[in-house]
Amino acid sequence: MNEPHPKNPLHGVTLAMMLDRLVETYGWEELSQRVPVRCFMFDPTVKSSLQFLRRTPWARIRVEKLYLELLNCDLNR
Repeated sequence: MNEPHPKNPLHGVTLAMMLDRLVETYGWEELSQRVPVRCFMFDPTVKSSLQFLRRTPWARIRVEKLYLELLNCDLNR
């Protein structure tokens, strides 16, 4: 029943997991340049960013795309 979903790389990945990985890889400053939203630019925290991303579909989509790009870079190494 719990088979992997090979066509959906985001299956099982929470928004918090994505954000943690992006912050670990890029840091808040570079992340705010790649996805220019206030919650990444001014006094950023994971908690406030998650609240914003859950309410703002366009920003969440951009974060998901950036995370997928990061995954693709990792796979190509």
